[in-house]
Amino acid sequence: MAKTIHSPKHIKLRTMLRAERKKRKLTQHQVAAKAGFYKSIVTKYETGERRLDMVEFLAVAKAIGFDPHGFIDTLEEEQLP
Repeated sequence: MAKTIHSPKHIKLRTMLRAERKKRKLTQHQVAAKAGFYKSIVTKYETGERRLDMVEFLAVAKAIGFDPHGFIDTLEEEQLP
């Protein structure tokens, strides 16, 4: 698999993260503040301009309020085009 932020799996990851944030009616600014990030980091990972490392992903999961294990399981289970 190519290591790119534009791969189908990474696009799905970004889509799922944005959906989790919106489901909880949180703004990018609110997630950033709870995670201890600048808002631009949230904007950039949602738009595909940057990747999240594992530590950042866990901070985002906590800030948004979802189980990171279940999230990863769902990402891995879903078929990509």
